[in-house]
Amino acid sequence: MSEVLTRAADVCAHHRPNGCTRCKARLISVCSVLNPSDLSELEAMNRPRKFGVRENIATENETAENVFSITEGMVRIYRMLPGGRRHILGFGLPGDFLGLSLLSIFDFSADAVTDVSVCQFPRKVFASFVDRKPYFLKRLHEFSNNELRLAQHQIVMLGRKSADERVSAFIIMLRDRTRGAGYSSATLPLPMNRQDIADYLGLTIETVSRTLTRLAKEKLILIVPGGVRLLRADRLEEFAAA
Repeated sequence: MSEVLTRAADVCAHHRPNGCTRCKARLISVCSVLNPSDLSELEAMNRPRKFGVRENIATENETAENVFSITEGMVRIYRMLPGGRRHILGFGLPGDFLGLSLLSIFDFSADAVTDVSVCQFPRKVFASFVDRKPYFLKRLHEFSNNELRLAQHQIVMLGRKSADERVSAFIIMLRDRTRGAGYSSATLPLPMNRQDIADYLGLTIETVSRTLTRLAKEKLILIVPGGVRLLRADRLEEFAAA
């Protein structure tokens, strides 16, 4: 019962007047192009959800009944490989959209790295909305192209021979993405664990740990609780561009 009350409270809170206009993630999300009338229509179909750490959001090969816009937190997006191995495709941040594929099933799994809040839309209702808003469809295409760019970036990282290059590229990529999401602290948050980073970069957890320690000894980064501080971003960028 308490869970039901919590979810009901979440829905009511989000649907207060100007709920979407007060959303911190709106200006960097697919919703940013919507005019006030269309934004109100989209808000009416929204069913906000909150997910705790490691709670499942989407499961590979299951029917994609909903699509999601991340408003808070970090989401781990992955696929399971033969033999039980896991390959992390990426990390979703505020402003990112999950479920843009035309497939009727999820071609990925997703769970919460941190506490996560999302706008959840029934897939069929959302698709109907998009069909009636060509300018919004264009915005979704832009997001799809960005997802493709990130996937290509990961392929390039996986093709690098040096662990230093892979880890540096990951740090710079995440720095740029968190900046885009409005995060401006001197500390780059790394809420994912070392195994997550390893599964994303195609390295072992031991290699990731050794590489971060080596970058810290060379005074390129400072490892702090919950993340790293970039002391020599220029050097990291050189590694990332190698």
